[in-house]
Amino acid sequence: MLLDRDGYYDLPPGKIATVVTFLEMTEPAPRRPGPTLSHLTLRRVERPDPGWYRDLYRRIGRDWLWFSRLALPEDALRAILHDPLVEVHALEVAGRAEGLLELDRRVADEIELAFLGLTAGMVGQGAGRWLMDRAQALAWAHRPRRFWVHTCTLDHPGALGFYLRSGFRAYRRAVEVADDPRLTG
Repeated sequence: MLLDRDGYYDLPPGKIATVVTFLEMTEPAPRRPGPTLSHLTLRRVERPDPGWYRDLYRRIGRDWLWFSRLALPEDALRAILHDPLVEVHALEVAGRAEGLLELDRRVADEIELAFLGLTAGMVGQGAGRWLMDRAQALAWAHRPRRFWVHTCTLDHPGALGFYLRSGFRAYRRAVEVADDPRLTG
């Protein structure tokens, strides 16, 4: 459906809509000084267990209606998580995963920041900035043509501004319509 006029559009019952913003950078962003958070560690999780992944994903995204990975069948999720070109990292505090960083290198010459998020208790402490610094270092070490991410109006209200401050620039917006996960469990 092409939206060629202003106004409201009806959604079928059982559907939700969100505005998605796609962002990218084509060269590393200047580093921004941030707090030293020596209590945080980043651990690469090789071949993560889907149950572990979904638990962390739920704890991060429950307030923002993150659902895409929860709706995938386990074999499809496992195929993504175990792909050698997908990197999953856990931000840990005292050995407990409290943040997620996922880089997807399956498309040649580009890296998608597939997921970056923190549990509610970590928000507002500088951990997001700390995690983004590591995401950028990991991504640019592969020398991609571009590093990109997308966020939407169902994400944390500060997500878009955070990505812009981190050096990404918006290049596209779209409306995504999906089955309402609150109805499907």
